[in-house]
Amino acid sequence: MKVIDLFKHRSDSVSPQHSEFMQWMSPTLREYWGDFLNRTQNSHFFAWVRDHHKPAVNEDAVAPVEKPIELKPEAQAVYDELSAQIGEVIHTGDWIHVGQDRINQFGEVTEDMQWIHTNPEKAESDSPFKTTIAHGFLTLSLLPRLTDSVDPDKSQFPTAKMVVNIGLNQVRFPYPVKSGNNVRAKSTLTKVTPIRKGLEIEREIRVEIEGVRRPGAVVVSVIQLHF
Repeated sequence: MKVIDLFKHRSDSVSPQHSEFMQWMSPTLREYWGDFLNRTQNSHFFAWVRDHHKPAVNEDAVAPVEKPIELKPEAQAVYDELSAQIGEVIHTGDWIHVGQDRINQFGEVTEDMQWIHTNPEKAESDSPFKTTIAHGFLTLSLLPRLTDSVDPDKSQFPTAKMVVNIGLNQVRFPYPVKSGNNVRAKSTLTKVTPIRKGLEIEREIRVEIEGVRRPGAVVVSVIQLHF
């Protein structure tokens, strides 16, 4: 039964006990009830109901098709090159030394001076690693250097006007980087997507520790190349 017919049926079938029912109501509620019945018997009310049950003008309309992204020639060249490298290692950086001075400086800047990072004597006696370890966020902070993102002489994408760090989709620290370790980053390309300003690239970056089988960090990095 349609909503309009339902209201008509209800208003036509008010029982003889309606007046008795009204007597039980408070004056205020009785006023609202009477006003409601008057509205249901008003043709304007049914017109309002009909209008609200009509489909919207564009309800069945097909969503407009977005115009395909047109890449600049230099962006298209990089896209074609990277598309053929999905799943491959596209960069391996140089080894970088992580000494106690670097760890202490990071601890001072971030105000994280926990003894496991900054007290070699206590770490030697109380830590299961028998030495201090680098902060996990110190390892992350080295990613721009480890991936040569800040070295203009080793740019992976020299034709891009700007490289923007969008963020990290996933971060794990499988094994601690100990004071005195050397680390490097190995980047595997996982995805490349055209965007209006250029390209968006996802890479799995593994921070390797020299002489250690397990990595110090594994992250999924998202960057954009603007051309």
